[in-house]
Amino acid sequence: MGVLNTILEHNRSFVENREYEQFKTDKFPDKGLAVLACMDARLVELLPKAMGLKNGDAKLIKNAGALITHPWGSVMRSLIVAVYELRAEEICVVAHRDCGMRAIDPNKILTHATERGISEDTIHTLRNAGIDLDNWLKGFDNVSDSVRHSVQTIRNHPLMPKDIPIHGMVIHPSTGRLELIIDGYTGKPPVQE
Repeated sequence: MGVLNTILEHNRSFVENREYEQFKTDKFPDKGLAVLACMDARLVELLPKAMGLKNGDAKLIKNAGALITHPWGSVMRSLIVAVYELRAEEICVVAHRDCGMRAIDPNKILTHATERGISEDTIHTLRNAGIDLDNWLKGFDNVSDSVRHSVQTIRNHPLMPKDIPIHGMVIHPSTGRLELIIDGYTGKPPVQE
């Protein structure tokens, strides 16, 4: 039995037993928060618990590395929609230690792609079409710098209101400890004591 069958079997029981009732809420985040986080499997339950969030509290947007790779991409669009249409009043970018996107090698990914049946011709065509696959697949070297970059990209977006605090944090994937990188209220790193 594949994962899909397991999911669908569980879902039938979930709906029949009305387990969804405990999660009822509306589409507006109760805490007025949108969170951009990494898709790492260790954070599925840990991140909301570490941030004190429950179902309905926040808009949660996940991708590889909590990165904004393009100011006009789907992540930025999601954040703008969250602010203008879904009542998000603050944004948190939360990356994590030991991230798979740290120092990722685009050539290794492309090698894996060819091993899985993507032809060299396809890769060659994409490169000749002006797609910078190496930059598109690139991760980051320093997680704190990556968070700063994403916060700056959001803050400097021409459609992002200037009164929206944009916070940047790094979470430890084992303990859930949050490290503040950028305080969105001041726009600066936290004061070291």
